[in-house]
Amino acid sequence: MNEPIRRLSVVALLLFLILMVAASWVQFATAGELGEDARNVRTLYRQFGSFRGPIIVDGQAIVSSVPVDDPFNYQRVYTDGPLYAPVTGYYSIGPGRSGLEATQNALLNGSADALFWTRLGELFAGQEQEGASVQLTLDADVQRAAYDAMGSNRGAVVALDPRTGAILAMVSTPSYDPAGLAVHSSSEANRLYSALLADQTDPLINRAIGGDTYPPGSTFKLIVAAAALDSGYTPETLIYAPQELALPGTTATIKNYGGERCGASDNIPLGDALRVSCNTAFADLAMRLGWGVIERTAAKFGWDQSLEIPLDVTPSRLPDNPNEPQIAQSGIGQYDVRATPLQMAMVAAAIANNGILMKPYLVSTVRDPDLREIERTSPEVLSSSLSRDTAGALNAMMQAVVADGTGRNAQIAGITVAGKTGTAETGNDAAPHAWFVAFAPANDPVVAVAVLVENGGDLGNEATGGRVAAPIAKAVIQAAIASATGGT
Repeated sequence: MNEPIRRLSVVALLLFLILMVAASWVQFATAGELGEDARNVRTLYRQFGSFRGPIIVDGQAIVSSVPVDDPFNYQRVYTDGPLYAPVTGYYSIGPGRSGLEATQNALLNGSADALFWTRLGELFAGQEQEGASVQLTLDADVQRAAYDAMGSNRGAVVALDPRTGAILAMVSTPSYDPAGLAVHSSSEANRLYSALLADQTDPLINRAIGGDTYPPGSTFKLIVAAAALDSGYTPETLIYAPQELALPGTTATIKNYGGERCGASDNIPLGDALRVSCNTAFADLAMRLGWGVIERTAAKFGWDQSLEIPLDVTPSRLPDNPNEPQIAQSGIGQYDVRATPLQMAMVAAAIANNGILMKPYLVSTVRDPDLREIERTSPEVLSSSLSRDTAGALNAMMQAVVADGTGRNAQIAGITVAGKTGTAETGNDAAPHAWFVAFAPANDPVVAVAVLVENGGDLGNEATGGRVAAPIAKAVIQAAIASATGGT
């Protein structure tokens, strides 16, 4: 063989080797990446061509897959889509998936490790792969009551069972219908998704747990009150409550709502200060306690902690090393204090549960296609937020808020409700947010609730937590108690 032929043979051999390596690399090293590429039509057909498990509330499928006569085989169907969308999310050939459709994807599509033996049995039986059913903790009646009570308001409602942490309702408004994103046209799904992204009301954000967290306003006074009680104060301890409080080192002052006095004198009992939501009293009390005490108390309720329920929850935030004027503002839930509605529901739940905060959760059980239970969520203690005595004292103080204070609009005949109002300045020209947190029945709580109405809803600058948010909480509490007692 002459030299030119030998050289050509070597080049040809190298080219074959390169081709073999490239093919092996594509088939093995990058197979997963290529398989997950949204542009891979085969992947789309594989994902949508198998039975995806249902998401269930109170024994009824709120999300299911039904057979259709097209290349995708199954269509994802959302019953009462806007009611549950912030929780379920969407499953789409366009933008992908979100919510529980994302976090529970491996269970729903049947690929989870917990379903290995199920898949093996399906393989030997020549059956197609099926996903598991995911049962939620939501109570359909409580969820509906919360959604209807919110009406056209922007905001969120969270209701918890304080004894277990089970989430009974999670509503975020405005919402959207995931069915529109589940169509088998990527162009149509992407068009609708783009429109939802462009919507200035942000319907895709679950305001209950994510997006921009909110200043909690006077609902944060529960944290300051808890810190004071744990520091030796009692509900009868007199605290300084002037009509206007000068902030040290500045010309700024803090006033009470409407510029009013909180009592007949400049010193009132701690319990009365909470009942009438006295700004000057809690601003001064916060400075006297010191930020370290308040920060440690808030941390026991979950501030600055990451949670998965299994949806990701945006951590609530506290200011970092505030000075005295900033501590005063933080003591009334302003400055850089931020919280999610879930966080404030957790505060109410911990007080209701004698100081024990249970970890919130959304998924109750998971069952395989043959309805065998493969996963069950057990209630779990997240923290001991308060002593039993402190929780009892706060319970009584919150009862007074509803019986004869700023939370009268949450009163329910025959039921003792414990609550706290909040009206939070937004730091811009927008109207304040309206808050209400509560639990009931106060002597044996079955539900803890937090309501947030952005920018006061229809009342705007005239809104308060007591006027706007408390009636919504009342409707949710009534539904929860009716459900817990069988409607009696």
